[in-house]
Amino acid sequence: MTRRSFRTAAPLALCALALLAAGCVGGREYAMPKELCGVPVAEKELSPLLPDGKKLDVAGDSLVTSANLCGVSVDDHPAVDIQVEKVEKFYDPMDASEAFRFTNREKSADLPFEGAGATGDKHVMITARCDAPEAGHLVVNIGVGEKAEKDVDRRRSDLEAFARAFVPSVKKEMGCTA
Repeated sequence: MTRRSFRTAAPLALCALALLAAGCVGGREYAMPKELCGVPVAEKELSPLLPDGKKLDVAGDSLVTSANLCGVSVDDHPAVDIQVEKVEKFYDPMDASEAFRFTNREKSADLPFEGAGATGDKHVMITARCDAPEAGHLVVNIGVGEKAEKDVDRRRSDLEAFARAFVPSVKKEMGCTA
């Protein structure tokens, strides 16, 4: 390669690398929701569960009715799914009957409310005391989609942090007295 062609090729190669890198950067072009299906959420806890993308959609009815689902998708890919249900019976997340929900299930320790929880690689289940007129407990299931954080330990930590912040908001919105 001659000196002249090197001077011409070098800037072109640099521009090509810059364009390639710009296309790979990603980022979030959507606004973070202030609530999920009628329940206030904190950006600090929700943000780590959501992937980069252009468009965020929240689908589902209000979670504060008897039993409902709420789904968050980013660019039409499931990101976070939440199910909330008021129940009379206590459902232990560590019971063998709940094992199907989890991969690598571990008991949640020191919840900031009365209840029990379990965290898996892509799922959290919390049963919290509610003492509402129509139910004694609240069961909250939270799962993340395939585009979630790849580092499993970090994803599990993020899921548990979200659940610890979200469940008290759900309890308040559902009129739980305990």
